[in-house]
Amino acid sequence: MRLTREQSQALTRERILEAAGDVVARDGFDGASVEKIAETAGYSKGAFYSNFASKEDVLDHLLEGQTGKVVAELEARLAEAQTPTDVIDAVARWSDERAAEMKWGLIAIEYLRRLRRENALEQHHRDVFISQWREVGTLLLAALFPGQPEPIDPLDLGGLVLDLTFGGIATFLEANSSGQMLRHVLEALVEAHTAPASR
Repeated sequence: MRLTREQSQALTRERILEAAGDVVARDGFDGASVEKIAETAGYSKGAFYSNFASKEDVLDHLLEGQTGKVVAELEARLAEAQTPTDVIDAVARWSDERAAEMKWGLIAIEYLRRLRRENALEQHHRDVFISQWREVGTLLLAALFPGQPEPIDPLDLGGLVLDLTFGGIATFLEANSSGQMLRHVLEALVEAHTAPASR
């Protein structure tokens, strides 16, 4: 079946976004030229510029799309969770899987470092990540402590989960994985919050 013009353009955008992520993760922001991104996607520079204004623009779109995807992934994982243990297991497994990819943490850190170096880091850049942290924290607190007061700020909990998952350093160490560390922290949080009520 032949694609419509709109479908073809959407596919082109998606391939360019995916290629941009791969190239930045591999070569760093400075090494990721528009030419490399377009070539990796299988398109010309003209196709790139008909969809995105610049390398910065494609990465803005890439990171914004990824932040929404992370929240949706966690929502799907937690949909079947019945107990706090189920929630913790789901989050730990998800964290280990995403941390093993390494790609998104590298892209985000590289992008934010470049913005800071060029004195171009603005609040709207920070807000992309802050809103994601808050959404993830709110989601987890609702799953772990339904109908109860929140024992921790959603921003702090979401930041802990996502920074451990995408920070990347744990992937290189022969120590606990991000999922194992999150399991320990979340178990301690649940135990500390529920212990007084059970006494």
